[in-house]
Amino acid sequence: MSGIEGLIKINDPHFVVDLMYAGTMHNMTGSPVYEEIGLGNNAYVHPDLWEALKRLIPYLDKTGYRLKIYDAWRPVEAHKRLFALIPQDGFFIPEPSKSPHCRATAVDVALLDADGNEFAYPTQVDAYDAKYAKEVQAGNLKGFFEYLKKASHLYQDESIAEAIRNRDELRRLMESIGLVPVPRMHEWWHYELPEARTEKYPPLSLR
Repeated sequence: MSGIEGLIKINDPHFVVDLMYAGTMHNMTGSPVYEEIGLGNNAYVHPDLWEALKRLIPYLDKTGYRLKIYDAWRPVEAHKRLFALIPQDGFFIPEPSKSPHCRATAVDVALLDADGNEFAYPTQVDAYDAKYAKEVQAGNLKGFFEYLKKASHLYQDESIAEAIRNRDELRRLMESIGLVPVPRMHEWWHYELPEARTEKYPPLSLR
């Protein structure tokens, strides 16, 4: 593990790093912002968050599953560029200081099965959908925000019972290692340290 600004780089076979904002696939903004600023597809987290994530390893060894990391530390300059692309509160927090990703205290994740396939969930991570991505990039977020309701931890739909079970199981798993969902409960993929948004963890820039 190598560090940057005192952070830990995730480089462990139990975790698959595929940062959505490093490329254009599954990226609601359509812009590879992490690549553009020089971060690339490298996931960094605060040491406290890494200590929590490591508690998953016995479970991952036992099941053969892996945890896919879609987002981790988001440098302040990256957050500003992302908000400039989609300047809509409710999509990205306007102030980087309020984002736990900028504090390296949050991750966006999904479980992969033993064959490397992602489990079914009510939506993709970040509620990515190619149709809505085009609308969002064009400045039309109304349809997306309606679709985003499916990403809530409270959303229920008997027609996708397996996806709901997988969402709930992921939550149980992440809470068992001491992490908590996003406070508004509207992103099934997001988990953070209990004190993720406090002064204990200041926002960090790449440079």
